Parts: sequence; C-alpha cells; structure tokens
Amino acid sequence: MILKPDSRERLCSSQLLLQKSQMKLYVGNLSFETTENDLRDLFAEYGTVTDVAIISDRETGRSRGFGFVTFTDATGANAAVAALNGKEVSGRALTVNEAKAREERPRQFAGGNRR
Repeated sequence: MILKPDSRERLCSSQLLLQKSQMKLYVGNLSFETTENDLRDLFAEYGTVTDVAIISDRETGRSRGFGFVTFTDATGANAAVAALNGKEVSGRALTVNEAKAREERPRQFAGGNRR
C-alpha cells in the first residue's frame, strides 16, 4: 500500500521548493507615505520582484513603517541589499536585509485574568 501525503504536507513541501529559489527582504524605516508600487519600482532595478507587501496596522490601516520585497533569486536580492541598505528614501534611511522567519509567539487573549 502506498501512502500519499496529505494536502498540508504537499503545501509545505511546495513552499520549501519555492523558498529555495526566491529570497525575501525586510525593508524597514519606510516613510508612512510609501506605497507598494513605490517599493516595487525602487527594488525592480536590481532584479525581478515577485511580491511586495507593506505591513499596516490592523486597527487604523496606517502603515507600520516596514514591509517585505521578494525576489526571484538571491543575486538580485543581494544587489538590492548592498545598494539600498542605509540609502535615504523620502527623508528616511532604509534598513534592508534578508527577512528572518517569524518567531512563534504565545497567543494573547483579551479579557484579562482567567482562572
């Protein structure tokens, strides 16, 4: 009998393959007026950008001042880090480096102390 991986296992393995060829960068100290199109245009001269996301506050919808840019390969991403880390854009010095995996944090529950 041959066991097939369930859909979650297939999804995880396909994401690992995707991650090996792509490289995601963290971009910090963004101006609150910076748009995803602005970031895409800025980073596109260093390689092929596949995804851009600026993180916004859940309650206000306002930018939190950082985002992520994903490149198809590490060559373009490394060129962008070398060229843009510390570069002033809209009056702010950008922080650009390889994104790290998000750490698991315990869930916070509203409602104070529960016994």
